[in-house]
Amino acid sequence: MNELFFKLVELSQQGFLCSQILLLLGLEAQGKENPDLVRAMNGLIGGMGFCGKTCGALTGGVCLLGLYAGKGSAEEMEDSRLHEMVREFVEWFEQEETAKYGGTDCNTILENNPANRSARCPQLVQNVYGKVMAILATNGYSPSGEYSS
Repeated sequence: MNELFFKLVELSQQGFLCSQILLLLGLEAQGKENPDLVRAMNGLIGGMGFCGKTCGALTGGVCLLGLYAGKGSAEEMEDSRLHEMVREFVEWFEQEETAKYGGTDCNTILENNPANRSARCPQLVQNVYGKVMAILATNGYSPSGEYSS
């Protein structure tokens, strides 16, 4: 087990889940705090409010890409590669994680058994974070949010 995994467990023990954890990791890497954003991510946990729909790690990963490369104010421009980064991430998720679990929704990933959350979600979130950071690095972003072309 690595440092990231222990951080995931720590955040989980504090009551945060998949999508929130991903954004907390990104914000921490950037040296930022944004409780409003973390609170908003609550709507994605458990497949959109525990409805079992699209996995919160998948939607959270997309949001994490947006945190780095999206438009955040009227003066900013969205990175023109953001949609390609999102597509790459979603394709990876569908190939890698769907192969393991049979789908991209929480009910499928957990086999309709919430008890599977503790066994599956930490590794899934760790894989997602690693892939998002790799995509960002390939596109010139450092974890701190700095961009180099």
